[in-house]
Amino acid sequence: MAKVLMKGNEAIGEAGIRAGGLCYFCYPITPQSEVAEYLSRRMPDVGGSFLQAESEVAVSNMLYGAAGAGVRAWTTSSSPGISLMMEGLSYIAAAELPAVLINIVRCGPGLGGILPSQCDYFQAVKGGGHGDYRCMVLAPSSVQEAVDLIPLAFDRADRYRNPVIVIGDGMIGQMMEPVEFKEHKFPPLPPKDWATTGCKGRKRNVVNSLYLDPIEEEKLNMKLVAKYEQMKREEVRYEEYNTDKPYQALLVAYGTTARICKTAIQQLVLEGITVALLRPITLFPFPEKKIQELARQAEWLMSVEMSTGQMVEDVRLAVGHDRPVYFFGRTGGVVPTPEEIRDAVKKHLTGKGV
Repeated sequence: MAKVLMKGNEAIGEAGIRAGGLCYFCYPITPQSEVAEYLSRRMPDVGGSFLQAESEVAVSNMLYGAAGAGVRAWTTSSSPGISLMMEGLSYIAAAELPAVLINIVRCGPGLGGILPSQCDYFQAVKGGGHGDYRCMVLAPSSVQEAVDLIPLAFDRADRYRNPVIVIGDGMIGQMMEPVEFKEHKFPPLPPKDWATTGCKGRKRNVVNSLYLDPIEEEKLNMKLVAKYEQMKREEVRYEEYNTDKPYQALLVAYGTTARICKTAIQQLVLEGITVALLRPITLFPFPEKKIQELARQAEWLMSVEMSTGQMVEDVRLAVGHDRPVYFFGRTGGVVPTPEEIRDAVKKHLTGKGV
């Protein structure tokens, strides 16, 4: 299949359609509004449903209702918009409903700005809303990978009956890259016999997230925990870069920041300095065992992020006290350059870093 040059947001919209996401709710917010613009034109062509809601709060409740009816429902938004969906997302997780949320992150906190950031890591991987729940979180580093991960997101949302978040940044949404829409095959899904599709001829289904009996609420929580533990066993994804030879330091970065790290590593190699990279593709479940394994070969690690330091906490938890874990980041919408990352690595190698 030939590749086509597309803006990231539009490619995300097309990938969602091809994954069967024919029920899309949204509220516009920069830098991802082109997803909605694209789908408003495309959904009528494919027999799908497009609805611009009155608010992001409404979007999350529409997702709840549509997912409860058994359809593939999804939305896209950006940072403050995702925040407004968090109450509904907790209900969706508690009701064990499949839904896909795509966050094209902008800088914050507060209203912030429209430039790219990775400052929503905590929100995505730690639940984000109230209560004990987790979402599977996928982090593409290119437009092509975003297109490839969206079918996986829909499949795993259905398979686990749980929300899945795809987290990118403003660059993923706004850059143009050649993409190929590949055919993705997954094992058959279990029937959605829990869905509210009309109860004629069968027992009535009830979709609910309210449990007034504390014993029943605890049973639900333990059921959800078992689901998340299964994700940790079966769904960890990552990319290794330059780990096939002895290295002095290990960088950990995700998304587009990891692409910048690769360029920095190439520059360091030219200076005779060997550095490796571990790129988490799943932020939850986090590839902690792989980081532990790779850390044994490094003198120290450095988490590189477009934030003030969020993933670095998970890297430190994975490594423990075995190796020093440093942090380098830019924030406020400032994108780190390969040269800045290269220089930060060299400072730590010479003992001048902090």
